[in-house]
Amino acid sequence: MKMYFSQSSRANRALTEREIERNALLSDLEKTKRALEVAYAGFDNVTEPDLIDCYIYEVNSVLKRYKFLMEQAAALLPLPEENTHPAPLGAETPLTSLTG
Repeated sequence: MKMYFSQSSRANRALTEREIERNALLSDLEKTKRALEVAYAGFDNVTEPDLIDCYIYEVNSVLKRYKFLMEQAAALLPLPEENTHPAPLGAETPLTSLTG
């Protein structure tokens, strides 16, 4: 039995550096989200004062990491509603409808 493999389909599947960075960032965000859930769950289930302090520091730490990753995502990922085409002349924008 003969099998034919297309080289062009393999070449088209190569990820760009931007896509690799995007995938890594999304993976880090997902891991951080899970870590935050674990930290909140731990905080909710302890009664020892030292452990309460420990989980407070952990939650704050994970929140700072999450904030940093979200800033990185905002810089890397364009918003879906961003439109690179300018509005046609005379077109009403949300701002003109409020001020007009």
